[in-house]
This record gives sequence, C-alpha cells and structure tokens, in this order.
Amino acid sequence: MASDKVLALKPLFNEHELLAKIAKGDERAFTELFEGYYGALGEFVYKITESKAVTQEIVQDAFIKIWLRRETLVDIKSFSNYLFIICRNQTYNQLRKIALERNFNLPIEQHINRDFDIQEELVQVDHYRVLIDSSIDKLPEQAKRVYLLSRHERLKHEEIAKKLNISSETVKKHIQYAVNFIKKDLDSKIDIVILMILMNYLMIY
Repeated sequence: MASDKVLALKPLFNEHELLAKIAKGDERAFTELFEGYYGALGEFVYKITESKAVTQEIVQDAFIKIWLRRETLVDIKSFSNYLFIICRNQTYNQLRKIALERNFNLPIEQHINRDFDIQEELVQVDHYRVLIDSSIDKLPEQAKRVYLLSRHERLKHEEIAKKLNISSETVKKHIQYAVNFIKKDLDSKIDIVILMILMNYLMIY
C-alpha cells in the first residue's frame, strides 16, 4: 500500500534547492513546495478519509510540521517519502480518533511510525484555527458569507455569484478583501507561513 502511494508523489524538479532554502527560513521557497504537493496529498488522504474537512486538516497539519521542523529538511534523503509518511500517520491517527469516538476498534496501530508522529508539535494549531474563525466573524456580513461559501463549502466563484445574486467579480473582490483582512488582523498572532497554510483550502470533487 505505502510503496505505491509514495511513488505517486512525484518529487519536484528543484526540490533539493527548495529544501535548502526552506531550512534557512525562505518563505517563498516553502510556498512553492507547498503548492507543488498540496493537491496530490489531498487526493491521497481523501481516498482514505472520504471527508473533505478531515482531509484538509490532515494535510494542513502535515505542512505545518514541515515548517516547524524546517532546519532538519536538508538531512532528508527522500522528501516525498517523508511527507507521505507524515500524512499517512496523521490520517491513521484521525481514523483511530473517530473510531474511539464511535466506540469501535480499528486495527491501524501497526501502521503508525512514531518517529513521524506530529501531535506533540501541533498543540497550538487548534488555537490558531479558533483565531482564524474569530477573525472571520469580524468581517462585514456579505464578505463573510462569500468567504465561507468559498472556503468552507468550497463553491466556485460562479456558484457563489448565482447563490447570492451578485457578479463573479464582486465575489472575487469580497474574497480578496476577506483574505487581506484576516492576514492583517492576525499578523502579530500567527506565524505568516502557518497562517498561509491554514487559509489554503483543498478543492476536492
């Protein structure tokens, strides 16, 4: 199972260069790496979880871990394999949590490699998500509705425009306003890279 999925994560052509830059704190290089893998990881995790919300959280948490441990990236021989294992473990952790909540056992413990466990480093992430939700609540009503339809319900601009009886251009302006507002509101409260990760939403169909 694992080997087939690892091969599906095709390494970026300039990956080693990006990792070296990220290890030194280069935010632009991290964004390029993030955009290169985000969608593919989302598709892999979604096939297991069948939940868009859970998938998004798992992939976001994986990239937050990568950023928090960025100094160690230069020592990783196969980044795509490393990233796959992080997402796989977090996926099984989430499934195990859901299983416990529903009072049945799920035999997945043996699949988890503890060296890649990310729970300990992500204790603040739930707090960050609460801060983002609080910031969204501060938006003007129409901008808030548009933003939530786009990011939470994952509707396309055209779908939002039809639903709210406004133009696609107006939808675009509301989303741009919302994103800029949230970034400014949380500028001193959340690391800019972590905020970028948490504000990116997977489009899975």
